[in-house]
This record gives sequence, structure tokens and C-alpha cells, in this order.
Amino acid sequence: MSRPRGAKLPQVDGARAWQWLEQLAAITEPERPWTRCAFTSWHVQGRAWLRERFVEAGLAVRVDAAGNLIGRREGRVPGAPVLMVGSHSDTVPGGGRFDGMAGVVAGLELATALRDAGHLLDHAFEVVDFLAEEPNPYGLSCIGSRGIAGALTSAMLERRDGSGVPLHQRLLEAGAGGVPVASAVRSDVKAFLELHIEQGPMLEERGLDVGIVTTIVGIRRLALRFVGQAAHAGTTPYALRRDALVAASAFIAGLPALIQAGAQPGAYLVSTVGELKVLPNAANVVPAVAELTVDLRSDQPILLEAWSERVKAFASEAATRHGVTLADCAQLSASEPAPCAPGVQNALRKAATALGLRQQDMVSGAGHDAAFLARVAPAGMVFVPSHHGMSHTADEWTDAQQLEKGMATLLGAVLELDGAAA
Repeated sequence: MSRPRGAKLPQVDGARAWQWLEQLAAITEPERPWTRCAFTSWHVQGRAWLRERFVEAGLAVRVDAAGNLIGRREGRVPGAPVLMVGSHSDTVPGGGRFDGMAGVVAGLELATALRDAGHLLDHAFEVVDFLAEEPNPYGLSCIGSRGIAGALTSAMLERRDGSGVPLHQRLLEAGAGGVPVASAVRSDVKAFLELHIEQGPMLEERGLDVGIVTTIVGIRRLALRFVGQAAHAGTTPYALRRDALVAASAFIAGLPALIQAGAQPGAYLVSTVGELKVLPNAANVVPAVAELTVDLRSDQPILLEAWSERVKAFASEAATRHGVTLADCAQLSASEPAPCAPGVQNALRKAATALGLRQQDMVSGAGHDAAFLARVAPAGMVFVPSHHGMSHTADEWTDAQQLEKGMATLLGAVLELDGAAA
């Protein structure tokens, strides 16, 4: 369809978007800013605020069967697939004002900019606040985007929180409407784009404006259980001790060096032990049991598989060396790397170049809703700098000017993908 000559192209308003971001962030537990966890009254209030802003932006608003809040603007071409932008408005406890929220506000700003310019895309345009991207009482991240990707199973829906309420009931409370969750699955998305803070230091350290994500890492989580023998801390000689914590500590201390020594050029691979439980956990008792969780991340599936086995072997060696047993080494969860679509990456690069922005391709070491959207549509992400690389903390920060550059890049990519870029 022809477009009128001289038609005004939309422009983002960074000051307006920043004001919205502050207003949404202010909806938080007063004693623990900035906290708006999924399935809490604060999250409900935040979504009510977003719904009002969506309506003001001229969007038709609904909640789908997976609990996602969706604002839609129809396009000029009937039946054309959707250009979708979004992220999540829930936070981790004591989190920041940008993780997730910046992406939702970016979508709202794009919708408002399109409305203000009187600019109608050929494709339908949707802004999505995905339900429960962060960890929650159901032990299941990315609930809403899983639903859109068809990865929210019946067993997941039957999971119960600490109060015994099943997840399917929480979806009803979120406005899902009681229809089968399968109705949330999408096959009509031309492209999905997500703006997010980097949550790492690379962009800031290198003086860059935006990062174009090439791949979102896959994650393996392994549960290890070292078993020794409890004994008196004062009367048991070292030679007779079977200290499970010493074995676990040797494994933990040696794992980073093992990973770094085996790193391949151009590949992303990191591991973390962030959870440790010791039994009987008494000051005067040699530890009998040490349980820990290994978080292993890479952008390459073959490395995730190979290093899962190497981690198990390394743990077994540490146990044998210290006279204890590796009683268990189970895989708790697994997600595969999600490559971003080349066409969406190129649209983001082109938009950033047109704006004169300093950019870099990069792997996302964190999981995102975009990883699930990539299962059903071409997906891409643009990162903006995080001050000191901080995230999942109240000190999380990104400057307003940096956010505006990211939003302008996002808008340029949407126009490019729509076929309407100047």
C-alpha cells in the first residue's frame, strides 16, 4: 500500500518515557524498594497503571490465557502479522527500577510516538507485559512467555505456591479468563523485539551506546550432594575426618579455573555456585552433608552438554580426593541457547547506525522472555548500559539519555521491519 509523501515519522520522547518509568517504579513495597513481585498486590497495582497508559496510547487491551497484558494497535494491512515489543513489569525482591520495566515502558513509548505522529504501520503493533518473568513462588520463570511459546505444560499449571494455590488459579486472578492456556500460543508474530538493560559492565566500560544481542544463553542447573560423616569437631583427627564441606569447598574453589582453562575462543561459558546447604550445620560438628547448585551457562548447546559432564567428573574427583562420596549429581533444569534472528539483528544494527550510535554485538548471559518468543517468531534484543553492571539490586541504574537511545533504536528497527523506514 502506498504511503503519503512527506508523512511524519514518529520520534521517541525520552523525558516522557523516563517519567513513566519513575511512576511505575514507585508502585513498590514501601519497606523494600524496588519490589513488585509477580502475584502480589503490588504487581496487580502496577498492571492496573500499565493498562491505563496502554489505553491512553490508543491500544486495545486484553489479558491472554497465559496472563500476559497485551495492548494492540491495528495495522493498515488486514491480516498482516504482528510486530511485537515487550518485557516484564515484575521484579526480584529488592530489585531495581529498570530490569524488565524499561522494556515495557519502551513499548508504551513507541505506541505513543506512533499515535502522536499519526503513523499507522502496515502491520499490527503489540506491546506486551509478560507475566512472571522473574522467579516466583511457583519456581518457574517466564510464565507468560512460556505460554505464548506453548511451553507452559499441564504439570506446570498444577504447581502450587506456599499457600497451596495452583498456578492455573493465579492465571485466572491475573485476568486470563478461564480459557485453555493453549489459546495463548502465537503463530502470527512477524518479529518480537525487547529492550533491556545489559545487567553487565561491558557497554559502559567500552563507552558504547547499545548492544545487539546475537544469542541468549542456555542454562543447565545441577544439584550436587557430597556425603561424608558427622563427627566431633574437637576430638576427630584430620586423618580420620570425612568432611563433606571441605570436599564441596574444593570443588567450588576449583571450578572457575577449570572453566576458564577450558574456554574456547569466541564461545561464552560461565559457571556459578550460588546456593549451598550444610548438614548438620553446627559449629562443633564436622559436616556430614554439603548440597549445592551449579548454574552453567553457554551460547552453544554442545558446550552445555560437554561441560555438564565435566562438572560432574570434577565433583566426583573432589569427593574422592577428600574421602567423601558424591551421592547425587542431578540435572534440575535445562534450557537451550536461543539465537536471535539475523533479520531482527540487522534491523537493530541499521537503526543504531542511522542514529550514529556506538554499538557492539554481544551474547546475553541472562535469560529473557525473548528466548521463549524465539521459539515461535523471529526475535531480537537491544541492550542499553547498566551503571557498574549492576542489576537485581536497588542500586541498578541506567541514565535517561541511554534509555532514549535504546528506545530510538527499537523504534527504528520496528519501522525497518514494517517496511516504513525513511
